[in-house]
Amino acid sequence: MSATGARLRDPLQRAERATQILDVAAELLLRHGYRRVTVDDVATGAGVGKGTIYLHWNNREELFTAVFAREVLRAVGELVQALQHDPGVCLLHRLARAYFLAIMNRPLLRGFIVTDADLLGKLAKPRGGASEDRHRLMSRSYFQLLAERDLLRTDMNVDAIAYAFQATFEGFLHAEAATPVAMIAGEAQASLDQRADLLARTVERAFESRSTIPRRVQQSLAGRVVDLLTQLTDADRGDLGLAET
Repeated sequence: MSATGARLRDPLQRAERATQILDVAAELLLRHGYRRVTVDDVATGAGVGKGTIYLHWNNREELFTAVFAREVLRAVGELVQALQHDPGVCLLHRLARAYFLAIMNRPLLRGFIVTDADLLGKLAKPRGGASEDRHRLMSRSYFQLLAERDLLRTDMNVDAIAYAFQATFEGFLHAEAATPVAMIAGEAQASLDQRADLLARTVERAFESRSTIPRRVQQSLAGRVVDLLTQLTDADRGDLGLAET
């Protein structure tokens, strides 16, 4: 057995090597786009043999799919940090704003969401499986927590609100694809923040009740949401075989 093969038997080293390879793949995807990046390019950039990459992923598409899955993990990680810093982010309109910015400030994830064909190629296709099921279950659990605390409107059931919210949120994401990007960086970010504020106002008026909750209840709710998100990301990271990032 080769030294590389022996090292990759260690779970931590294997996860660290996977993370290193994904770092290189992400950089190359941003620079050149999906169609122009090969497994050989990634192997060269990561300083490993091509065979080492195939110890982690069966083919090129699986490798690049893992890049975008990791971007989702990182965006959700930003939500967890926001909730820990400010429990008020647990409210639907504020969580929507935070997640919108987490996505749009990540070029690869933004490309995935808005189906940027030049960047993503075949990867801009819906994927199913255990991860998608977990995300769906987490979302429903979150809406149930809000409903239990009378934070959602009562003339619609929870599933209807969740569906309408998802459609609204995705509509804002896709509208962003048509937004001019040839702007001064500061102006572009200010404009993005304004659209995030618009999303928050829309969500608040369309789906939330006028109820308020005490600070201690808000903190408890935020803790529950952090738990849901942490369980989700831990499971997704385990599926991807990644180290902490």
